[in-house]
Amino acid sequence: MAITLTERAVCELRELMVSQQKTSAALRIWVAGGGCSGLSYGMALDDSEPEDGDNVFEQDGIKVYVDGLSLQYMVGSSVDYVDDMMGGGFKIENPNAVSSCGCGSSFKTEGSEGAGCGGCCGS
Repeated sequence: MAITLTERAVCELRELMVSQQKTSAALRIWVAGGGCSGLSYGMALDDSEPEDGDNVFEQDGIKVYVDGLSLQYMVGSSVDYVDDMMGGGFKIENPNAVSSCGCGSSFKTEGSEGAGCGGCCGS
């Protein structure tokens, strides 16, 4: 599978889906230009059908939608749920990232341009 979910991420996603009454939704993950390292991640619960060009993965009953353009930056990535001083949240571990911001929501891959963190996320 091109993108995996940790056991903790699956548990947290199930709880989130129940609390938002979206038990049949998928986790949509995307990459967008921007962020202090050049590219940034986005995630949302998506209760619609996959769009044309989406790659659909399923793990432990959780569906994941990733568009083709985003997937090329994320192959081999893992979604985890972590608790830290800022609170809890989902984090993507991306083996394709050559650098990332301290917040973990912005990254740079080989061949992509980024400005460097510059303290944009408090790091």
